[in-house]
Amino acid sequence: MSTTNVVDTARLNLLLNELRLPAIKALWPQFAEQSDKEGWPAARFLATIAEHEIAERGRRRIERHLVEARLPTGKTFDSFDFEAVPMISKAQMTALAAGDGWLGKGANLLLFGPPGGGKSHLAAAIGLALIENGWRVLFTRTTDLVQKLQVARRELNLEGAINRLDRFDLVILDDLAYVTKDQAETSVLFELISARYERRSLLITANQPFGEWNKVFPDPAMTLAAID
Repeated sequence: MSTTNVVDTARLNLLLNELRLPAIKALWPQFAEQSDKEGWPAARFLATIAEHEIAERGRRRIERHLVEARLPTGKTFDSFDFEAVPMISKAQMTALAAGDGWLGKGANLLLFGPPGGGKSHLAAAIGLALIENGWRVLFTRTTDLVQKLQVARRELNLEGAINRLDRFDLVILDDLAYVTKDQAETSVLFELISARYERRSLLITANQPFGEWNKVFPDPAMTLAAID
């Protein structure tokens, strides 16, 4: 390699660093060589390395979103026993995982059933598939999030804490049943549900059907509003 080529290569790599294009920086020598051998037009060479940069950015974005989602490991549609729950089909769940039909509208999803029926597994699998499709998701035990919101309320920052959750297209509240029938706990949960209503989606898993939500919310009016 001539001195001129060395200087040009170093200059290009510095520019790519400045532009934050790590995939192009890593791959351009390989594709430049292929381009020279096969006589690619300049547009094909540029389009090829740009496509790889976009793909790498997408991969890194999914990695970041998986970390922030805090999903339980190993919970996928493939590992779920759909035969044990015949009223739920894999096709239905796969359709939900696209997200366009409900997340874009701020709609909610509720999974009810007895303990051990796979609600948490399905919720996590839906969350994983949504992240892979470009959505942002947070998975949390309901009690854990309620405790954090209670702390925020004591610090006079409940509104800010709830607003920060807006960055997630979907918040998965696992195990609603474990929230105690206590005004302090249920009031912050109600605040969260109200704040996200028709704007950002919730997925809630619970042992109780709607008719038994009075076991969670002590105020009948609050129960009706939460169900609505």
